Amino acid sequence: MYHSFESLNVWKRASQLAVSVYEALRESKDYGLKNQMTRAAVSIPSNIAEGYERGTSKEFCHYLSPRVLLPS
Repeated sequence: MYHSFESLNVWKRASQLAVSVYEALRESKDYGLKNQMTRAAVSIPSNIAEGYERGTSKEFCHYLSPRVLLPS
């Protein structure tokens, strides 16, 4: 396993996506949409980090599944 979740390419890409969403919506006046999209974007790298910290491969894979990563 990797030394930390920060070294995972999927976490790096998900974090960059979250930053891009924040940047793209910076000027948005639709606060409900902005709030929902930024929370959803942040939840993806957060779920990856949480799954990694669980310590077992089975739990980590659970946190990488689409139903966990993609907020509804």
